[in-house]
This record gives sequence, structure tokens and C-alpha cells, in this order.
Amino acid sequence: MYKGITVGAITTIGNKHVNRGTPCEDASFAVTKNDVSVVCIADGAGGKQYTDARFGSDCAVHVITDTLCEHFDALYAENREAAVRGYLMAKLRVAFAGIMEERTIDVIDRLSCTLLFVAVKDRRMMIGHIGDGLIVRISPSGVSPISMPQNDKDGKTYFVTAAHADNYMRLLKTTVDDVHAIALMTDGVQDSVYNEEAGLVKPVVAKMAETFAEGREEGEKSILETVQKYIVGASNASDDASFGVMYFEGTQAPSPDALESTAAKFASSTETFKDLSQAIKPELVNAHEIILKCAGQEVPASEAEPENAKTAETEASAENKEEIKKEPSRVSKISIIILAAGIILCVIGVISLVLSLKG
Repeated sequence: MYKGITVGAITTIGNKHVNRGTPCEDASFAVTKNDVSVVCIADGAGGKQYTDARFGSDCAVHVITDTLCEHFDALYAENREAAVRGYLMAKLRVAFAGIMEERTIDVIDRLSCTLLFVAVKDRRMMIGHIGDGLIVRISPSGVSPISMPQNDKDGKTYFVTAAHADNYMRLLKTTVDDVHAIALMTDGVQDSVYNEEAGLVKPVVAKMAETFAEGREEGEKSILETVQKYIVGASNASDDASFGVMYFEGTQAPSPDALESTAAKFASSTETFKDLSQAIKPELVNAHEIILKCAGQEVPASEAEPENAKTAETEASAENKEEIKKEPSRVSKISIIILAAGIILCVIGVISLVLSLKG
């Protein structure tokens, strides 16, 4: 068991932004509060349409950190992962709405950013990630990626401002057993220390995390110098860079000799997940028919054809929607009757009043 936790994070502007005279769009924050330790980093989206991304990333790291420190127990205990993801994204949306109102921003996408975090309380650990960037686990046996960059074949990624951002967010709940440190980085660092084709994290990441053995101040100073000199300073087109560390004091560090510095590329394949989804459709249709037959129900003719097939879950959802659609019509009829009766009573009252005045 670890003796204590040291957290820290740094953010530095890339030469690409320095040369253009544009501000840094990354943000990072690390804190221990309410017995919860959190490290959170975010990368504001690049591009002309993302005019206020730096405000989005700064807001995101503080809102998520505060939320995890205040509500860690409830979030960790909730078994419905989708509910937790939805809650975290809802907190960001509420905060972003406030920024939009304050800064008169017309579209929420202007605040777009990625998000990476790790939170620990006692032995419990929660990790979240949406977008590019990398989260790494450092243990006595070596260094390995926990959550890898989310990029499509064109290099595009996901942001917290997406309409269904919670669907893209990865969430991992585990424990800190056999963990020496967790390192988080935006793509400004990731591109230099991670070989995605081989799934290999370079040994330098473990060395950077190990600087926190001397405390937060020394650790942040050391990694900032390393990032500025060897990563940002290595190119005139370097991006903004953020690096965060959660260091577990009193745990065993990996042996430098045991760290892999080379690895073979993963075997390539032309198969895609879309292919898998298409291939399983006929099997799913057949399975659905079997389930209905076993339950003693008839299979509707429309469901005999694969292209018209629906899962039981989809049908249930459709029925619920139909009930919801019908409900307002019943309520509206009753409302009309009550309204008509009220009008009649009002007319009668007015006539009686007029007659009494004449009398």
C-alpha cells in the first residue's frame, strides 16, 4: 500500500502558437481535497471555428476536478457507467453555458476541448478520457498505456462539446494495487513519447514521473524543463503541451533495464468495426426470432426480413415513445372540456350580474 500521493501538472505553450501570436489552448490542474487526489488535463481544439477553446479547456479541468473531489464516493459507487459519464458531461455543459453567457459566445463548439483525468481515494481509482492524448500506467513491471488516443483515420478526434460526448467518453474504475504512478499527457507530448503502431510508451515517461519522488515542486519544475527543451523546443511547429502525474509514494518503481525501448508493429488488418456490425445483423435477426418463439410469441411478418428487423430493446423504446405521444392527446381533450365548462359558467355569471344590476 502506498504511503501517500503526490500530484502535479504542467502546461506550456507550443512554438506553433508562439509564432502565430495566439494563446496557449491547453490547461492542467492537480489537487488533493477531501481525501481525493485528482490530476486533470485538457487540450483546447485548434482551428478558426474554435475561437474560445482556451476558456473551455481551463473551465473543464477545474469543473471536473471539483466534481470528483466533492462527489467521488457517489460517482465510484454508481454501477451505471453511462449515468456517470452523462453526469460529468452535464456538469461541463452547465459550466460552458455560463461562459457563453458571460463572453457572449454564440456556439458551444467554440469552447471545444479534450479531457483526461485520474482520481484516487483510498485504494479506489477512477480514470476518464475523451479525445486524443494518452494516459499511462507505471508499475514495477514497466510502462503501459491505459487509455490511448481517440482519433479516426483522418486524425479527427472527439470533444466534450459534442452532442453525445458521454457516448465517446471512456471511464475506468479500478484500484491502485501494483501502481507506482499514473501519467497523463495531451497530444503535444504524446506524439513524441508514444508509438501507436506498436503500442509502446517510451521509457522517458517513467523517468519524468519519477521526478515526483522529490516532491511536487521539484517534479513540476523538472518535467516542465524536459518538455520545453526536448519536446516543444524540438520543432518550430510544436503544439501546446500538458503533462500530469499522480505519484504513489513508497511504491516500487520499474527497473530502468526492464523498460522496453523498441517493439514490433501490431499486425495490420483491413477489417473494421463497421464490417463487424454489418456481419452480425442477420445473426441478431435470427436470435430475436428464436427469443420470441421461445417466449410463445409470434414473429411479426415485418420482422422476418433482416432489413426490417428490430431488437427487443428498440421495440420497447418505440412502444414507450408511442405511449408518450398518445398521452398528450388524452390530456388535451380533458383540458378542452374543462375550459369550455369554465367559459360557460363565466357567461352565465356575467348575464346574472347584468340582470341584477338592471333589477
